[in-house]
Amino acid sequence: MPHEIAFEMAVSSIRFGPGVTREVGMDLADLGAKNVLVLTDPVLRNMLPVQTVLESLEKNRIAATLFDRVRVEPTDESFLDAIGFARQGSYDAIVAVGGGSTIDTAKAVNLYVTYPPADFLDYVNPPIGKGLPVPGPLKPLIAIPTTAGTGSETTGVSIFDLSKMHAKTGIASRRLKPTLGLLDPENTRTMPSQVAASSGLDILSHAVESFTALPYSERSLPERPLLRPAYQGSNPISDVWSLQALRMVAQYLVRAVEDPSDDEARANMLLAASYAGVGFGNAGVHLPHGMSYPVSGNVKSYRAPGYVTDHALVPHGFSVILNAPAVFRYTASANPARHLEAAQALGVDVARCKASDSGRILSERITWFMQRLKTPNGLREIGYTSSDIPALVEGTLPQHRVTKLSPRPAGPEELAKLFEEALIAW
Repeated sequence: MPHEIAFEMAVSSIRFGPGVTREVGMDLADLGAKNVLVLTDPVLRNMLPVQTVLESLEKNRIAATLFDRVRVEPTDESFLDAIGFARQGSYDAIVAVGGGSTIDTAKAVNLYVTYPPADFLDYVNPPIGKGLPVPGPLKPLIAIPTTAGTGSETTGVSIFDLSKMHAKTGIASRRLKPTLGLLDPENTRTMPSQVAASSGLDILSHAVESFTALPYSERSLPERPLLRPAYQGSNPISDVWSLQALRMVAQYLVRAVEDPSDDEARANMLLAASYAGVGFGNAGVHLPHGMSYPVSGNVKSYRAPGYVTDHALVPHGFSVILNAPAVFRYTASANPARHLEAAQALGVDVARCKASDSGRILSERITWFMQRLKTPNGLREIGYTSSDIPALVEGTLPQHRVTKLSPRPAGPEELAKLFEEALIAW
């Protein structure tokens, strides 16, 4: 089969600036919206970002209905709950106020209400679902992130836990992208430090994964442009955004976590999340994310500090970063120069570094951030042991959308070894 000849750049419109949340009513009025569904989670429901949105809608005479049952780390059940609620009204636009969980839930609501499938798994990525293409345009969706990490305001990807599988999966289509992302640094002011740490480490891994992913030109050519995946592999445009996101992480992440009153650092981390989102939203992520999905899905009793939930939870950024050092030691041999370049963007002087040391150097730099930000010391600290590895491997193997973008292939034996290495980080 011939190799891919093209890559495509698809991103949401983004508006950045202190106070831009107050503009959402005017934006929706200009779009002709009359009846809007606002999605958020139970904690944010009574906080300033949601109140600001509702006031802006009221000021612009737009009817608003609030859905506040979004689950942090959503599941298929929580998606269906939100979809069922949305079907009871006739909404012409959606606003998502929250972290990636809320924005991803809003994307699913938009799709499943606009084009109801015969079966819930029809749109879900293969081999878990059928991966059917989105039939046409969706309703306007405005995303207002309150965390600095997922970059979901820029991407056409919606991730959730499939309960029966104990692993995350998702839906991917350029048509899922929000119409507009409003990046308001005022909305991250109350973010707890461990939420800032986890979401910031998610940015770091997004950017390294998309920069080191299999090049787009090594994929096979699709039969028609519509079948070209959202996650295409590393490409010259994504590279620019991913590297800049890493430079911003190196400069601002520790500052933003250790001093929430550092407005410059918080604002730049919010930007870095979108930069990394543009990068990975087009290039894709690979093994650290593929391996993170069963780590989140099989959680036993771990509850992360700073997260207010009624269920055990491994925050997404932690579930990803705990696998990252082992993965990049493994993938470095496929492209040592790229791994060194990523380490350099993260602040390492690589002038005298050997190509053969690239994986170790990048992994040590990532581990430095993990230690400084008080990340759990490996999978063991969040409740996993060697006996859990077969289930973690089983949950990773179906994640083709991301695992097949690894620059170095990893089958069951390689994944088991990587999980073993990830049990203790340092």
